[in-house]
Amino acid sequence: MKNRVQTVNFFLLSILFIQLLFSCKSDENVVPDNEEAPASSQVDCYGLPSDGMRVEKGKIKSGDFFGELMLERGVSNNTLQGVLEASKEVFDIRMIKVGNGYEFYYRSEAGDTLSVRQNGGEAPLYFVYERDALSHVVFGLGDSLFVRVVEKQIERVKRFAEVTVNSSLWNDVSDAGASPLLALKLSDIYAWTIDFFSLQRGDSFKVVYEELSYNGEFIDIGDVWYSEFTHNGKCFTSVRFQDGDKGNIYWNEEGESLRKAFLKAPLSFKRISSKFTYRRKHPVYGGYRPHTGVDYAAPTGTPVMSIGDGVVISKGWGGGGGNTVKIRHNSVYTTAYLHLSRYAKGLKKGDRVKQGQVIGYVGSTGASTGPHLDFRVWKNGTPVDPLKLESPSVEPVSKENKEAFGLTRDALKWEMDSLATMGYVEKMLQIL
Repeated sequence: MKNRVQTVNFFLLSILFIQLLFSCKSDENVVPDNEEAPASSQVDCYGLPSDGMRVEKGKIKSGDFFGELMLERGVSNNTLQGVLEASKEVFDIRMIKVGNGYEFYYRSEAGDTLSVRQNGGEAPLYFVYERDALSHVVFGLGDSLFVRVVEKQIERVKRFAEVTVNSSLWNDVSDAGASPLLALKLSDIYAWTIDFFSLQRGDSFKVVYEELSYNGEFIDIGDVWYSEFTHNGKCFTSVRFQDGDKGNIYWNEEGESLRKAFLKAPLSFKRISSKFTYRRKHPVYGGYRPHTGVDYAAPTGTPVMSIGDGVVISKGWGGGGGNTVKIRHNSVYTTAYLHLSRYAKGLKKGDRVKQGQVIGYVGSTGASTGPHLDFRVWKNGTPVDPLKLESPSVEPVSKENKEAFGLTRDALKWEMDSLATMGYVEKMLQIL
């Protein structure tokens, strides 16, 4: 099977289903009613005047602060305070990130009344900060002080890809002409169904998805509408369908959730003795250190359970963590259980465990002042607060939406099969 990716030809598809399921509307960059755009014959994508303007571009560097950026370019203290006040309900200026781009707008025409000269130089009229790939924050620094978020006018293109795993999913998706980000999207969708660490040569998938671009440049992978992923000879289907206000939007062909729930806690505990923080005074070593877990106070010997299905990837002494068990639940989530007094009988590295299975018992081994469980969670390798961990819904599609789900599933499968057939026809024509 040849890896490939192609743009969807909507003309060949059912207009009814397209209008019902796949219509999307680009956000418009609109200047608020109480905010008139500066007089100009032309405006740019941010709604700012493009005539007679000089633009200074740059990127946020380590140590840059919003206030300093403004003052260094001649913005007055009064203007700075005014724009900080205006930004409170729109954007937290403390969240500017190193590496993100920005633009200062200056009036290039000498003597223009909109340009105020301060500190011996011309102060900028506008500041535009790249908040993320899809939006910018625009600051008005002239006569009218304002702060607004401008969403980019993103182009959404439906695409079809067919890939067979030959080396690695990441490389094979790239070789097919699609963005490697598609591999990440699929690994997230199938995180509870397929172990992406165990993909093997010959595994394959077909998928219909959206590609987001801006001014002709790729930005991100959008919605993944339908996919069939074959792993170890078994086909796993994912259907994108919004069932009311349920958080889950991906289901198998039967309308069952592709996600599984976690237990709220790995044990019966008396109280939480320490929460997730990046600055906690250590009870043994002293000083302030990160504590990227939750401490559950409980008597020695209290059973500790795995919060979900997974594989034991380590079992043994963890230094200050004492007796520790670490479990990988899928390609996204990993958990660890520290300070255990002992392990469950027969438990060893490589074992598959079920949700609720006892993997050890509360203790006070390692750097500990008393019996408790230090429980930790990682999402994509980054520590997350276990108390804020979202447990996915495992309920199937609701009865009232079952028929709509079936129509959606069938339409998406028909679309993907049609695109696959078109691809085969194109291939044969090329051979001929």
